[in-house]
Formats: sequence, structure tokens, C-alpha cells
Amino acid sequence: MARQPRLDAPGSLHHVMGRGIERTNIFRIDRDLEDFLNQLSEQCEEGNLIVYAWCLLSNHFHLLVRTGRQSISRSMKKLLTGYVVNFNLRYKRTGHLFQNRYKLIICENDPYLLELTRYIHLNPVRAGIVGGLKELNQYRWSGHSVIMGRVERKWQDIGTVFGYFGREREAVKKYEQYVREGLSQGRRPELVGGGLIRSLGGWSQVLSLRRKGMKVTSDERILGGDKFIQRLMSEARREKRRR
Repeated sequence: MARQPRLDAPGSLHHVMGRGIERTNIFRIDRDLEDFLNQLSEQCEEGNLIVYAWCLLSNHFHLLVRTGRQSISRSMKKLLTGYVVNFNLRYKRTGHLFQNRYKLIICENDPYLLELTRYIHLNPVRAGIVGGLKELNQYRWSGHSVIMGRVERKWQDIGTVFGYFGREREAVKKYEQYVREGLSQGRRPELVGGGLIRSLGGWSQVLSLRRKGMKVTSDERILGGDKFIQRLMSEARREKRRR
């Protein structure tokens, strides 16, 4: 089956996931991690991306970003190409580093910006890299420590996340409590694409609605409700005709 084209629009929210080819480690030492973040910060400083959440693990990464001056495809190409060139030079290697295309899901802003921020930032806990929330607060390779004020990354947008929790002093505590409540949820496959199908909790829910005569729309490239998906698909069709 042919791969579906990327969905994008100015100002869109995206969950981006990339994995090392054959599950190889894409980050071996701290210098690799800092290099990736330097490449990411350049895209932010140039106005190409706004970053709300991120997490770097040994063989994959997660980003929650909003597009800026250019398409997500161009921004990711600059980010990943710059990183791979440096990585290959450091380790005297050639060839691909990342497995196929990175996975890209366009997301509805509410409630998914906050849900995905928590989900992405809890990755080190689920992977057993840190023992719990106390250690996660100090973990340098996740945007959670930036929001908690333990690590400074000026390019990360923390104000948008705080905006969900009220005043700044209260916001940090309320955000931390929100993340703590997510510790028991474990892996959440409904947050990694599939449009309304995943949002509803799977095909059983979709079939239940269809039996009641309710029409639903889904697309694996989208995380959001029915109307959001329909609007995106209409825009994609118009753009395809224009081209």
C-alpha cells in the first residue's frame, strides 16, 4: 500500500516520533543528546517550530510541536539531516540512522496538547529510566524538567502549558499533580494516531456508534474529533486539487 502524504497546515499541532533503524541507539552519549537539542533549538529560533513537549530516549524520540514559518516536513528534514550528519562524523559511520519516515500525527489542540504533554513527558518513567516523578523532575532529556524549573531550555514554550493551570506559582504545582495522575495510566495507544477511532477507544466504540446511526470519520494520521478530521481532510483535498 502506498504511503499516505503528510498532513500539514500553518500553525498545526503535531506529535512527531522517530526511531533508530533496526532499533539501533540514536543517542549514545550526552553529547549526542545535546546536539539533537541544539538542532531543535535552531528550528525554534528561526521561527519554524514551537516546542511544547519532548523526550529523548536511547533509540527514539518524541516531540510535540506547532508549525511556524514553514512546513513540518521542511523543519524535520533540517533537524534530522543536521543531526545525522554530525552523528555520522562523530562515529565515522555512513548511511541511514532513522528507521523509515518519522511518524507524524496532526492533533486537535484541545484536549490533546495537554494530554500529549503529559504522555510524552512520562516516557522515561514507563521505560524504567527514572524511578518516579521525583527523579523525572530532574531528568535532563525531557521537557518535564524544564516546566518544573529544574533545567533551562529557553527555546521550549512553557507558558502555553502553564496557561491551562492558572497563575504561575500555582501552575507548577497543578501541572505536577496532573502528571502524577497520569502515572497509573501506563501506555496509551489511543494517543498515537488513528483519528476518532483511537480517540473513542477503538473499533468497538466506533461500531457501537454506527449501530446507533452515528457516522464517524477516522484517519491514522490524525488525533482528534470527527469535525476536526473532516475539516482537515477537506483542506487536504482542496490542496491536492490546487497542486
